Amino acid sequence: MPELSPHVRNAAANQIREITQAAWAQPDSIVLSIGEPGFPTPPHILEAAQATLERDETGYTPNAGITPLRAAFAERVGRHHGINVSPGRAFVTAGAQQGLHLAMSMLLDAGDEILIPNPGYPTFAMTARLLHAEPVEYPLYPEHDFQPRIADIEALITDRTRVLLLNSPSNPLGAVFSAGLVRELVELARRRDLWIISDECYEAFTYDVPHVSPLAYDGDSGAGSGAGARADGGERVIVSVTLSKTYGLTGLRIGALITPSGLETQMSTVMESIVSCVASPSQYAALAALTGPQDYVSAAAAHYRANRDAASAVLDAKESPISRHRGFLSLGRPVPRFAGQRAGLGAAIPCGPGRGSCTGHGLWLDRRGLDPHRPVRRPR
Repeated sequence: MPELSPHVRNAAANQIREITQAAWAQPDSIVLSIGEPGFPTPPHILEAAQATLERDETGYTPNAGITPLRAAFAERVGRHHGINVSPGRAFVTAGAQQGLHLAMSMLLDAGDEILIPNPGYPTFAMTARLLHAEPVEYPLYPEHDFQPRIADIEALITDRTRVLLLNSPSNPLGAVFSAGLVRELVELARRRDLWIISDECYEAFTYDVPHVSPLAYDGDSGAGSGAGARADGGERVIVSVTLSKTYGLTGLRIGALITPSGLETQMSTVMESIVSCVASPSQYAALAALTGPQDYVSAAAAHYRANRDAASAVLDAKESPISRHRGFLSLGRPVPRFAGQRAGLGAAIPCGPGRGSCTGHGLWLDRRGLDPHRPVRRPR
């Protein structure tokens, strides 16, 4: 057999997936290593997907997605941040990960640099390397509440830097960026002529603090408008959103990119070369999720918050240091290195080296909570 491309042969595996797949193969294991919501999917969402199949609407859709869904994504993002987002800026993707790959494909050439958080989600670096780009890590330290520091980021910028990747709420740190910090990050990107990719998978799950997107300060689309802003909406921010966590639709692979205006032709061309379009049942399920009852989202957020508070109280009582999360779905604490191994009690738990190095080594404990009367979801 001929050899694979060197950049694929040398690609590092996602240790979170390695641990999870090992756990799935072990009967009766408790899987705490992957962000799988533990609630039943709302019936109206399931019915929308089923109805799509029943009416045999199984053909291609436009590359950018069906028009009502693009409008629904734009309306939700715009309402959440108090800005105007036209439907033409929303592009339906096969989940956040495909959205990140699409965004990086649009912005990075071979040898370009993308600034990514450390600790951070493993696929930020994996995706960049698949595109022959170079991920450069900026540090997030516990003594700064895992908030990025402008000076740390600016010191890493070179003439090859093209993109600054932001992730708030952070996976896995649970850090939520303040409005002032987000504004400064956008101003830094404008000053150094960088694109921003903002991964906002967990935007629905913040506690005591609001989620603020860099969209709010991009060009003339929000209060952060500055000189040189494009009149047709945004200038340098691409946001990746997903319904995987917000509505528990991880297996339907459905999300969206919100881009500056004027990119529809190029976005559709690149989308065609990667996946053509997202499956129509997933798109109609997403439309039902965004436009139907929102009880699932509010109930899930309240549940995750209660679990955070309960778990924090237990660890505080044991004088065990933890990462005090303002968002996301898990808690973290320092432990000795044992990433890539399975815990000995039939539980799969992700550890620090799969997430980053700036905090030493972290054990990330899932706080989604499990219903003892409902089986944990497993792949079929």
